Amino acid sequence: MKKFMLAVGLLSLAGGAFAAGKPCEELKSEIAAKLDAKGVSGYSLEVVDKGAAADGDVVGSCEGGSKDIVYKRG
Repeated sequence: MKKFMLAVGLLSLAGGAFAAGKPCEELKSEIAAKLDAKGVSGYSLEVVDKGAAADGDVVGSCEGGSKDIVYKRG
């Protein structure tokens, strides 16, 4: 029983680390690098609060899902 409780505790700690997500600026840089590598130009990436993407496409989520990264052309 003690081993089971220890395993559950470790899994919950690991889950918390995964739920924290990446910092927004780090993820934004990774997305920009992928777009640049594909030859995409004339775009902007903006970090906004979750659900505030009024005029763009959500291309990523960061900081535990509390923020979105929005892609806009032009």
